[in-house]
Amino acid sequence: MEPLCPNFDLLKSSSVPLFSHRLSSINRGISKRSSASFPCVSFYNRNCNHQALVKTEAPPQQQPTGPDLIKSLTKGFVGFAAAATALASVCSDSPAFAESLTVAFPVSRAQEVNTVQRTLVEAWGLIRETFVDPTFNHQDWDLKLQQTMVEMFPLKSADAAYGKIRGMLSTLGDPFTRIISPKEYQSFRIGSDGNLQGVGLFITVEPKTGHLIVLSCVEGSPAARAGIHDGDELIEINGQRLDGVDSEAAAQRLRGQAGTSVTVKLHRGNGSGSGSSIKEVKLPRELIRLSPISSTVIPHRTPDGRLTKTGYVKLSTFSQTAATEMKNTIHEMENLGVQSYILDLRNNPGGLVKVGLDVAKIWLDGNETLVNTVDRDGHMSPINMANGHALTHDPLVVLVNEGSASASEILAGALHDNGRAILVGHKTFGKGKIQSITELHDGSALFVTVAKYLSPALHDIDQVGITPDVQCTTEMLNSPKETLKGKSSVSSLEADSCIMVAEHELDIQESKGTAS
Repeated sequence: MEPLCPNFDLLKSSSVPLFSHRLSSINRGISKRSSASFPCVSFYNRNCNHQALVKTEAPPQQQPTGPDLIKSLTKGFVGFAAAATALASVCSDSPAFAESLTVAFPVSRAQEVNTVQRTLVEAWGLIRETFVDPTFNHQDWDLKLQQTMVEMFPLKSADAAYGKIRGMLSTLGDPFTRIISPKEYQSFRIGSDGNLQGVGLFITVEPKTGHLIVLSCVEGSPAARAGIHDGDELIEINGQRLDGVDSEAAAQRLRGQAGTSVTVKLHRGNGSGSGSSIKEVKLPRELIRLSPISSTVIPHRTPDGRLTKTGYVKLSTFSQTAATEMKNTIHEMENLGVQSYILDLRNNPGGLVKVGLDVAKIWLDGNETLVNTVDRDGHMSPINMANGHALTHDPLVVLVNEGSASASEILAGALHDNGRAILVGHKTFGKGKIQSITELHDGSALFVTVAKYLSPALHDIDQVGITPDVQCTTEMLNSPKETLKGKSSVSSLEADSCIMVAEHELDIQESKGTAS
């Protein structure tokens, strides 16, 4: 950790008169927050020393929990509307504030760095108010702001200044709490809408190592055609090492105009022996359509010789339209006389948590608990259905593997712990944390881990994963390569060993007379 500037002054709040004006909260698009109180942040010019004051006060103790938390995550948060220039302040009138600290730091003369200083204070304030760990990884978060401001002062470019924010966030020890640039955020929003131009890779940071790993490839994409597999480690993009690069920054480098190309280097295997290899491949960029649902009907002959129909539904991502498309798919299959279902969540990296809960409701009745959230103070709140009505009560098997993460694990846990489905496959990824996404004043976005979740049966899956009821082999006799469209996909699915195991489990359910 670098030492503080020797001219850094720690001041009592009464020692310097503050000239300030009040800024109103600004609606930041997807980021909204209601009736929240914010730390008071004041900037001022002190003669020719170009220093500024930041006055921080203890945040209120009340945090949204349970359904209110999910609701606030869906709506987002109002940006922490702190001023970026001298003589501006954002203060709260809340009587809940009991303690205050005023510190001085230098304000950059470089305009683009000065703008990022404002972003720094916004990000710092949001972390201070909402981050799941109230100890901030056992560090003084107010002091961290001071240090980062001092380090940012001599910089000349916005990119370098953003690097200091990323460095500050990295000290929290949570790879999922991060900031992305305005350009990266626009690409992120486009991807959430279901279409992007790139190579078709889903990547994430492995929490224990910090390495970028492949969660999955979009079927039929350039990455899939090149033989890239889930679990491969991404080492370089266009000759540039990815040490310390977060997943969204790496994804931004992979994306680009259709017709261009990008070269990636990957590591496969856990060791340096014969099972380990380095692969470099040049991938063309194409228009990638991220349809969340693909489905088909698999004819299945039961042990007693009867021919039945199994509805196979693959959910690839929890995008905004996923729940609606799932409902439509189930209605269509019910009309076709389907008698059992296989829901495939393999290599689904997650997405919008609320969509995962909405998909769970399609399969469940009553007032079942879908998930439990645990806030920064350790308070647990269940999120329950309200008089739910399932679209079908036919037997259900859910397929999962190492690439099933986040919202996939929430959905799998909800269906399994409520006795609705049997899990088949391999242990899931193990991401049991929930992030809020807040758009900041400059168009960048801050991802903050605001809670962790437990399954309905109170299983903590973070960095552990969910172990399925029945395991299957990873090998595919004839792995499907294209998005499912109909009968042409059936033969390849029947060669999938996990599908075979799932059909066997459905036969067992039927023989026991259970409808899950």
